[in-house]
Amino acid sequence: MKKSIKNIYLTWRTGRGGSRIPIGIIKKNSSEGVVFKYLKKGVEKAKKSGFLLFEGFPDVNKVYNSNVLDIFGHRLIKNERNDSKFFYDFWMIEPGKRDDTFYLLAKTQGLVPTDNFEFLADFYPRKDLCFITEISGLSTTKIESTLVNEGDVLRSVLEKDNSYDKYAVALYKDDIKLGYVKLINSRVFYHTKYKPKVIVHSIEKNGVLKKVFIKVTFE
Repeated sequence: MKKSIKNIYLTWRTGRGGSRIPIGIIKKNSSEGVVFKYLKKGVEKAKKSGFLLFEGFPDVNKVYNSNVLDIFGHRLIKNERNDSKFFYDFWMIEPGKRDDTFYLLAKTQGLVPTDNFEFLADFYPRKDLCFITEISGLSTTKIESTLVNEGDVLRSVLEKDNSYDKYAVALYKDDIKLGYVKLINSRVFYHTKYKPKVIVHSIEKNGVLKKVFIKVTFE
């Protein structure tokens, strides 16, 4: 089976509404295994906003090639938890991949409620690619919660002149701009020859849209 994940970028932000800053990259290949290294420019930028290095990786100049997935894997749900099935179903995890830490970090983003790190995959542009991600920018657009429903099909537009992200992909419900595909996850939209389809997967709301998860496929 062809690989679907190029690399995983570790991003950090100050909190909800803050810009995501890529501060590290995780690579996997047959010769070196899994390696992690910091992106120095990103680290320098993030430190200005209070960023501290990821626990377990204290040296910004080192290329880490041992215990990488063991350390990052602590962020993932344990199979024995009662809610693990819901978790895997939500993120559309392939049944045979539940012990593949690299795959799980890429597909679930390694999200935990206690910090502001996210693991965002740069995907290969395959026709059968399918992943769940989130709309960014909702804290700015403040869309009324009644305007979007689960199952809605959204329109994606490449914003090639975006000064923040050269791979920016804006998302629209009819003519209403909701926000953007998350940083890094958006790159595949630029590299694929297949037509993207974006469907609202899950919504968290409180008068306005707080979080909107989307399912992205390519036809």
